[in-house]
Amino acid sequence: MTPDGTGGPDGTGGSSDSSGNLDRFYDRLTSLAYGGDYNPEQWGPDVHAEDVELMRAAGVNLVTLGIFGWATTEPTPGAYDFTWLDAHLDRLAAAGVAACLATMTASPPPWLARLHPETLPVLADGTRLHPGSRQHWCPSSPVFRSHAVRLTERLATRYADHPALALWHIGNEYGCHISRHCHCEVSTAAFRTWLRERYQTLDALNDAWSTTFWSQRYSTWEEIHTPRAAPSFRNPAQQADFLRFSSDELLACYLAEKAVLARVTPHTPVTTNFVPVAKTLDLFRWAPHLDVVSYDSYPDPHDPDAAQRTAFSYDVMRGLKAGPWLLLEQAPSAVNWRAHNGRKPPGRMRLDSWQAVAHGADAVLFFQWRQSRGGAEKFHSAMVPHAGPETRTFREVTELGAELAAHADLLRSRPERADAALLLDWPNWWALETDAHPSEVDYLEGALAHHKALYDASVACDVVPVDGDLAAYRLLLVPHLYSLSLDTAARLTDYVRGGGTLVVSYFSGITDEHDRVHLGGYPGPLREVLGLTVEEFDPRPDGAWAEEIRLEGAEQVLAYDEGGPAVTRHEYGRGTAWYLGLRPDPKTMRELLDRVRAEAGVSPVEAGLPEGVQVRTRVTAAGERVRLRLDHRDGSVTAERDQASRQ
Repeated sequence: MTPDGTGGPDGTGGSSDSSGNLDRFYDRLTSLAYGGDYNPEQWGPDVHAEDVELMRAAGVNLVTLGIFGWATTEPTPGAYDFTWLDAHLDRLAAAGVAACLATMTASPPPWLARLHPETLPVLADGTRLHPGSRQHWCPSSPVFRSHAVRLTERLATRYADHPALALWHIGNEYGCHISRHCHCEVSTAAFRTWLRERYQTLDALNDAWSTTFWSQRYSTWEEIHTPRAAPSFRNPAQQADFLRFSSDELLACYLAEKAVLARVTPHTPVTTNFVPVAKTLDLFRWAPHLDVVSYDSYPDPHDPDAAQRTAFSYDVMRGLKAGPWLLLEQAPSAVNWRAHNGRKPPGRMRLDSWQAVAHGADAVLFFQWRQSRGGAEKFHSAMVPHAGPETRTFREVTELGAELAAHADLLRSRPERADAALLLDWPNWWALETDAHPSEVDYLEGALAHHKALYDASVACDVVPVDGDLAAYRLLLVPHLYSLSLDTAARLTDYVRGGGTLVVSYFSGITDEHDRVHLGGYPGPLREVLGLTVEEFDPRPDGAWAEEIRLEGAEQVLAYDEGGPAVTRHEYGRGTAWYLGLRPDPKTMRELLDRVRAEAGVSPVEAGLPEGVQVRTRVTAAGERVRLRLDHRDGSVTAERDQASRQ
């Protein structure tokens, strides 16, 4: 629904394409943005005065403000108190600290649920969730949206010209907790409206959902519900559509607030912060509506693969708008929500921060500025810990602030163009991980496995959508593209025919966009370009994937242990198409993709690097190449400038 509850996400809630106007944001910075999530409402005047002095000492030039301030700003319905926020914004402006001001709508006050319990979300089993945490709202609720829009308008009107305001922060971590949306009657009615717009007629919906199976054919729209708890496997096309709908409904909430900000403060850019890459939201569908992409990164210090997983996420963020992005949250040390919350050892926070910059971030911020004394996140680390500024954490925070400020020319620099890309598609992700498949296939783990082979070789990799500019890349990795439209298949075929190198992994080309199988043999419309047919799937008891592949022009490169082609290569037109009928172990995957990219002419940023060392390059406005060398063995970071590359 649109904000008034009548349409889709490209309706009256906001433009389908952001202007990308970031001048106001960058005009308030002289170097990379640095700071954290500031929650002064948790503290008194003595702490506020100390905060400003400590921010100066740490080199803070940007804070996010007011994310969870709704109950403080509107303690009772319609009774607003902005005096606390006035004082903090004035203090920040006087100290030269810019504000990314939140619309405060991430967590409604308890009075909204008391007066309007219908705004609370409902799970698939009928359980209604209640206040006491956060994100306790139904995204389809017109009541919630009207209250959120009203607050946003008051904030925008009051602070449109405030000298501290550099950027608007709409909501917070959309879909973090209500990732599968809501199953209440309001959501059910909204789902039906969304389906009417998508399919126009019941006959079209019945055909797309294959409802002749299991006698599911619908005779009226009122018979359709959200995919609630059911006796057995639920309709997979219904499940995939519900996830599309859920992403769109959350986007409509965002757009309702953005529309207000665009009208009242048209020259102030807007953003929202995405959570670590997950199947919740179709980020490629969201990205055009943000002036700049923002991201929250929380790698696990105990995870030996954390650096590569983080790099993948950063490559996704950079690819959403093909430009700079903001690291809006990370932890200075430990978080509070894992089973075992390991601290970041000395130097790790600095290394993590520079990794974001190396992958295109123009901001390095933390959650949060000062560690909370109470509440659910009181053991989440902060820039200023419980023990105060005389701590290792604050010393490292201060040193990093000075170091980032010394590299001022990195602000608005751009990562050097990559020759390799990985295709990522959220609707495919949703369809791939529905029920009743030959075996479970983890889409994210598949994408990470392909990305890792390039990351370990220090090869830069972009992440692109199915409708992206494929011709810009020499090498395109396509993991598990199970749900494949004929248009996308034609684009991939044309890419190879025109000279590109394509790597497609197993269980691809199986269904169309409505989860209906492409008949005539797997992988459907990719058979010709890949030069093969998959006759049968053969997943193993240990979870390993295998297939019976018949060659139709392709050559065998690797075989299964018992024989038969497992990895193939097919010259097609002026390009080459590879097919992986299994998930190779990491060593074999690296060796295989080393060969593939060598044939494609894709080189690492720097050759001969030892394991654990990564190099990425950014190009400044002056045309200078800055090579950022990250050594994950000892945590060291160096920035090397190539004087000869000046234009």
